[in-house]
Amino acid sequence: MPMVLAGSSPGGRQPALAWVLPLVVTAACAVAAVVAVPEQARVAVAVCGAFATVAVAVCAAEAGRRGRTITQMHARLQQQQAGLKRRLAAQELETIRLAEELLPEAVGRLQLGEPLQEVMLKVAPHPDDPTEFAVAHRNVIKSVIETVSAEEDMRESAQRAFVNIARRVQATIHQQAQDMRDMEDRHGDDPVVFRDLLHLDHGNALIGRMADSIAVLGGARPGRQWETDIGMYSVLRGAMSRIVDYRRVKLHSVVEVAVIARHVEPLIHAIAELLDNATRYSPPSTTVHLSTTEVQTGIAVEIEDAGVGLSEEARRRAERILSLEGAPLNLDDLGETPRLGLTVVARLAHVNNFKVMLRPSAYSGVRAVVVIPQDQITPNVPPMYPMPEHLQHLEELPSLHDMMTDASSVTEHGPNGLPQRRRRSLGAVPRAASPRDQRSTSSPRHALDETPPGLGLDAFLSGINGEPPPADRRSGVGDDSWDGRDR
Repeated sequence: MPMVLAGSSPGGRQPALAWVLPLVVTAACAVAAVVAVPEQARVAVAVCGAFATVAVAVCAAEAGRRGRTITQMHARLQQQQAGLKRRLAAQELETIRLAEELLPEAVGRLQLGEPLQEVMLKVAPHPDDPTEFAVAHRNVIKSVIETVSAEEDMRESAQRAFVNIARRVQATIHQQAQDMRDMEDRHGDDPVVFRDLLHLDHGNALIGRMADSIAVLGGARPGRQWETDIGMYSVLRGAMSRIVDYRRVKLHSVVEVAVIARHVEPLIHAIAELLDNATRYSPPSTTVHLSTTEVQTGIAVEIEDAGVGLSEEARRRAERILSLEGAPLNLDDLGETPRLGLTVVARLAHVNNFKVMLRPSAYSGVRAVVVIPQDQITPNVPPMYPMPEHLQHLEELPSLHDMMTDASSVTEHGPNGLPQRRRRSLGAVPRAASPRDQRSTSSPRHALDETPPGLGLDAFLSGINGEPPPADRRSGVGDDSWDGRDR
């Protein structure tokens, strides 16, 4: 009867039969031989048959043992292979998690200013796992966050340097503007000198805008801060006064709203940068159109130029800059010839929560749209200074060439042959007291502490046309607010 080893599976019966069958055949052959041989030889044949049967039994037992050992080893090997496959799959998932979740989270925490050790404790996977794989992953994370931390320290140092440089320039510009303001007060009766001073003041404002841009790139706010809400008209005029080709900008319809004080300067600066781009990258004989429209989410400021438009590469670059509005400053992204305009606008938009979009213009150029949200505007428009009567007839600004030509026409030669300046016929203008003298008096200050940004442009218009400043300007009324001329 065939035997089956205890504990063997039913699938192991056939190998057991194969091992027992040789023993049975050998025993049968031995019996047959004993019966077939003569009687005197049967004892010897029986002994040989017994030995043969025992030998076959021993061989069969050894074969069975080895077969069971091989089966057990095969089963263990399969278990080990299955375990290794599960471990490899888990390690692969952990590596993907390291690359897609843990490292970006660690970098993000570092950029938000969290300490390195705290980031390591929060992000490192399985801090108590002693396996080599877990230790290696923790070492990778530690090396990465140490490298990123060093880079962040360098970036923050560069940003602080940017801001410090910008603040120094702004302080110098502020002092220079103060000096020019005092000179305007002293020489306000001379229209030629007054015009030249305003021209220098406008150049000073352009330098101030560049310094503000550097400060914004360093993560700071623009230097000027307003204390009162400013009307949208004054905001747009203030932005126009901070670019070189302001005379090419045509201001269309303006919604009668005011911008909340803390958002005035960022908005002026952003619109000025977009206007500068529009005038810089469009033909000098074309007009840049500036208008506002009331939309459901707030106020949309539209700037349209008639330039060549954006190529596919330029469009992708502009979208990438605007999409990285909140990303840390990377000096390599600025390139050898830095283009700061869109980068500054993107950062201002991110910090102040207004949206900036670039679209094709109806004039085949670019249309920039700035959407100001409702929470940054108010329907209470502050009182505006009236436009001086002598400026109400002005439709456009004279060019620099016209201004210089006009300046050269006011000279004549005296009796000794030397050139002498000839005043225009403007009528008698009484010399008012100096603002510094009036500051020492007990006269009350003007009701409005700050002049809206647009009035600086009006004064500049009057100066370049050879007209003296208004009496209230030269008499010191609102003298402190003259610092509101855009820088």
